Amino acid sequence: MSRNAPMDPTAWANAWKDAAARFWTSLHEAAFRASNGLLFNRLGGMPVVMLTTTGRRSGRPRTTMLTAPVRDGERLVLVASYGGDDRHPAWFLNVRAHPQVEVLMDGRARRMRARVASAEEKAALWPRVTAAAWNYAQYQQQTTRDIPLVILEPEPPSS
Repeated sequence: MSRNAPMDPTAWANAWKDAAARFWTSLHEAAFRASNGLLFNRLGGMPVVMLTTTGRRSGRPRTTMLTAPVRDGERLVLVASYGGDDRHPAWFLNVRAHPQVEVLMDGRARRMRARVASAEEKAALWPRVTAAAWNYAQYQQQTTRDIPLVILEPEPPSS
């Protein structure tokens, strides 16, 4: 492919979407991190979390900002929607490879273990997810992939 060849319109749209998401996320992350998770910690009534994963290829820490539409005590549910894109978000691929994560939420950082919800768990949780944020149902309609739910549970104490 030559350097001056026109970019495929879908690739161009994906590149623009990715760049815009990274820009806004970086601003949100800076304020969230500076306040230890106390500023900008709600979005649409849902708790905002800063999720730190281990990169599946690099092995380096990777951080992203997400909402948790379902919270059951210490357990959190995240939605790997990527805005209805046909691709999985990088954070989802990372937690599948390395399930130990760190979550910053409401001024508290804690270690958690991530797992993909089973089909039965997703069937039970999905109505709660879409009740918390209608856009997740819209995202599912936009894509051909089944949008996974990720359940975060506290790491058991080390002995």
